[in-house]
Amino acid sequence: MRPSLEEPKLYTETNINGTVNLLELAREHGIKQFVFGSSSSVYGINAKVPFAEEDRIHQPISPYAATKAAGELICHTYSHLYDIRCVCLRFFTVYGPGQRPDLAIYKFSKLITEGKPIQMFGDGSARRDYTYVDDIIQGVRAAIDYDRSIYEVFNLGESQTTELKDLISLWNVASTPTPSSTTNPPNPATCR
Repeated sequence: MRPSLEEPKLYTETNINGTVNLLELAREHGIKQFVFGSSSSVYGINAKVPFAEEDRIHQPISPYAATKAAGELICHTYSHLYDIRCVCLRFFTVYGPGQRPDLAIYKFSKLITEGKPIQMFGDGSARRDYTYVDDIIQGVRAAIDYDRSIYEVFNLGESQTTELKDLISLWNVASTPTPSSTTNPPNPATCR
């Protein structure tokens, strides 16, 4: 999400125009099943927890979240107009082998290995539903075969959130020497 603050045009091109391009290819080639990788970030400012697929997603707080919400709407449109079954999967903070280097678990592991302090934004009360990559793969495989409706949205998460400060505490228990952390002001594009 944070990189989208610095490069909103790139995220718009990739997540909106890229989705339209792929849906157009599906339409042109008669593909009838389309799986869209969305994000839990679409929930934005939403005090209701846990999130549910039918929750409104009209208050995103980053360009990334807005582009993913737009992608879901575009999928719905193509589903309606061209009879392409679209299954939108909202991924919740995926971790595991090959994960993105800009996410907390990877970044924290790298900083600890290098003996550097962990950067914490805000008071550490931000919560995430960390989901192991194998569980995401299982959900994607199920979406490929899904056939119950022409358009559907599914949350792919563990339904169990962890506060950032608790995640850091786990490293304190598991690491030698104990890693240090620094506190920075909260980022306005971070979901609470």
